[in-house]
Amino acid sequence: MDNKLLAKVPSKELDRLLPHLHEVELPQTKVLSEIDEKIEHAYFVTSGVVSMVNQPDNGEIVEFATIGNEGMVGFPILLGTSSMPSRVLVQVAGSGLQIRVSDLLDCLSDMPALSRLLMRYVMAVLNQIAQSTSCNRLHQVQERCARWLLHTHDRVHGNSFNLTHEFLSQMLGVHRPTVTVAARMLQQAGLIHYTRGKIEVIDRAGLEQASCSCYRLIVDQYERLLEND
Repeated sequence: MDNKLLAKVPSKELDRLLPHLHEVELPQTKVLSEIDEKIEHAYFVTSGVVSMVNQPDNGEIVEFATIGNEGMVGFPILLGTSSMPSRVLVQVAGSGLQIRVSDLLDCLSDMPALSRLLMRYVMAVLNQIAQSTSCNRLHQVQERCARWLLHTHDRVHGNSFNLTHEFLSQMLGVHRPTVTVAARMLQQAGLIHYTRGKIEVIDRAGLEQASCSCYRLIVDQYERLLEND
């Protein structure tokens, strides 16, 4: 099971869930959940990267959480709400397992292991949001760029992925020229290679050193809540 949450579910509960899961492609920029619209489907991501973003009054997009194959899209339904004032879109193309919200909630009523795991996942996402908020306030763009690239690298197969400077600037909440300078500095240091909307991680260890401490803090929280469950 390529999704790490489902991989931890006992086989008896997984057998109950599998008939409701449908494999879907997640092309880049696809919107999985729109602002204030009812969440109809949840997605257990199996590859690629999904972003949860806010869009302030000026129309600029700012990311506040990233989801990969460690998690699911649509977790607000677990908290008793059917919508949220944010957009969820695919930032790096991949695939996932789609399930209707009504089917998932029905299944969870007699799936205690998955229910507990999903609530711990919600806590991990809240930790990520809190840490990312602090990071955006306290750390330099180059450090934040390195952190974001590391989180993306963790969630993709291989060392390269498609990503434009415009999209990266939206994810970091800065203007495009600013992120261009940050990416150029990482490339000049031999940590990444960037060309025509494609980024390749050259020196993973060096990129971790260039990142702020928030990367390791977020990863450690996920491991504490999910991997060591």
